[in-house]
Amino acid sequence: MSDIPEVLFVCVHNAGRSQMAAALLQHHARGRVRVRSAGSAPADEVNPAVAEAMREIGLDISAEVPTKLTTDAVQASDVVITMGCGDACPVFPGKRYLDWTLADPAGRDLAAVRPIREEIDRRVRALLAELVPVS
Repeated sequence: MSDIPEVLFVCVHNAGRSQMAAALLQHHARGRVRVRSAGSAPADEVNPAVAEAMREIGLDISAEVPTKLTTDAVQASDVVITMGCGDACPVFPGKRYLDWTLADPAGRDLAAVRPIREEIDRRVRALLAELVPVS
């Protein structure tokens, strides 16, 4: 049994919000949290405007591949966060489920994606402070 918390970010296409959240948490956690992301209907690639918005802050997610949500991924996670897209996740006792209502970056330009990225970053930092308090 590991003491490292596991977080799963879920959105329908796993091409925008969940990819940004996973990259941001991985970056800020520096190995103190295991991070996954998935989608119920994964896209073929990460949204290009999302990839560009992340590149602006020094995080390259362009090579990430959207992943299909599995029951195993949910079961392995301590915290499951859906990204305001109405995704139905399997529910298991002892898991923490959160829904972050966020604008969908699909079809938006870089200027419209930036505020979504900033809001996700704010929420990710708050979550990290809860999961791994600084001593």
